[in-house]
Amino acid sequence: MKVDRIIEAGICVMLAAFVGTLYMSQHENVVKAGDKAPDFSFRADNGKTVTAHDFGGKLVLVNFWASWCAPCVEEMPALDEMARELGPKGLVVLAVSQDKEESAYKQFLARNPVAFMTVRDPSKEVQLNYGTNLLPESYLIDRNGKVLEKFVSSQAWASPQMIEHVQSLL
Repeated sequence: MKVDRIIEAGICVMLAAFVGTLYMSQHENVVKAGDKAPDFSFRADNGKTVTAHDFGGKLVLVNFWASWCAPCVEEMPALDEMARELGPKGLVVLAVSQDKEESAYKQFLARNPVAFMTVRDPSKEVQLNYGTNLLPESYLIDRNGKVLEKFVSSQAWASPQMIEHVQSLL
């Protein structure tokens, strides 16, 4: 009799876990093209607060990355090149690091300086608001805060095709 109750309790716990997982998967926030970009607020390296509203009226590329992510590191020079070329024309690139260790983040940027703003989100709060699971992942957001495109995995940001495409959206 006692064994039957233990088995019943185990089945109930597993069923509750299954239902909870199913519910969460149906209600997980996943941002896609056409959606309004989630708001965000970061404390930048210079101590100032950066919000989505600071970039209103500009085309924004939000890139989620980490210094320990090999594909992220590989795409950084191309992202920097695109930012240098299209930044003066109105593109804002914001790279959101998932590094938990501030020292790793700062050491990476000291060795690899970039021409765009970077911030650190070790809690992954903003990443989760966007529904980002893989790194790197990027979102191209128009002047009105609507997601135009979502890029999963590293991209050839400095390729002539990508530069031309992003420039056409400016």
